[in-house]
Amino acid sequence: MKNNDYILRLETEKDYHNTETMAREAFWDLSVPGCSEHLFMHDLRKYEAFIPNLDFVAEKDGKVIACVMYSRSYLVDENGEKKTVLTMGPICVHPEFQRMGISRRLLEHTFSLALEMGYDTVINFGNPDNYVARGYKSCKKYNVCLQGDVFPAALLVKVLKEGALDGRKWYYHQNDADSRCSDEKAVEEYDKLFEPKEKHHTPSQEEFYIHSHSVIVP
Repeated sequence: MKNNDYILRLETEKDYHNTETMAREAFWDLSVPGCSEHLFMHDLRKYEAFIPNLDFVAEKDGKVIACVMYSRSYLVDENGEKKTVLTMGPICVHPEFQRMGISRRLLEHTFSLALEMGYDTVINFGNPDNYVARGYKSCKKYNVCLQGDVFPAALLVKVLKEGALDGRKWYYHQNDADSRCSDEKAVEEYDKLFEPKEKHHTPSQEEFYIHSHSVIVP
């Protein structure tokens, strides 16, 4: 599919249910049986750290086929200095339109806008295979870690401006916009607003478990 076969635009309130339905299709059974990303998107839009000007969808023939969202989080160095960064996610493409370069174009477009808005660093958790081609690197390369000096293999950093991170140790503090995603009852209740889908166990869930529980050691 060529770039001119679809358009990138800001999400509007009228898109919300359709975007969440698309995301639900993209994430269903991918990381866990079922998914919670549609609830995350619903909550994120109401969260103070959400950035509406970076909330983009890809549309083809009037149908939302992909989306990306961002919010603010922060890094803190060992002296307590705080730095605002972007947390990217969720990002997804409808299964029928995956492997066509749509997520790449969404990221390149929003990275450029983010830099214009004054942001110089983007962080997210994800499968490195999906992001290193977009310029993401291991958190260890930038000395970015979680409390306890833990460097998760899935913690990825994209620097939008050279020199944005100067090598000092930074501790990543992600916002808690996804807090309800770990509440099974909340997820189940929100999922009732969509067409019923059967949950399954899949190999990709084991892959997710391995990535999400792996750490980089010195």
